[in-house]
Amino acid sequence: MSPCAGNATKKPLQKMRSNKNLSAEDLPVYQGEYNEDKLWKKVGKIAKKAGIKLIYYVLLLYYVLKDPSTPARYRMVIMGALGYFILPADVIPDLLPFAGMADDWAALIAAVSFVASAITPAIKEKAKAQLRAWFGDYDDSQLGEMA
Repeated sequence: MSPCAGNATKKPLQKMRSNKNLSAEDLPVYQGEYNEDKLWKKVGKIAKKAGIKLIYYVLLLYYVLKDPSTPARYRMVIMGALGYFILPADVIPDLLPFAGMADDWAALIAAVSFVASAITPAIKEKAKAQLRAWFGDYDDSQLGEMA
């Protein structure tokens, strides 16, 4: 499913898991959970259930992360958001339709908002091309304000 590691300590994870309001500043604690193979495995597993917009946000973050001009502080937040997304132990389990993705959405939205200035038209086009490869034709209105 890929278009082209490590473990965080338990103490910060326990602290963060009790916080319902994730912000971009909270996300770097999860960067040790980021692993590209695990990311694409999770995307493949939940893509249809999660929907095209969530996957678009994951792709935007991924392509910003891969851009060599992305500042280190953005990379930390992106890796944290994607690491949080990968974690199997969510505050709200992903098995629950819609509600199970709420905490993943919070992390992704916080990260996308934080790195918005680095999301170039070229990155958006790469993400959209990958969506077409995975989902076929779609309407850009499904992608929300980041389209």
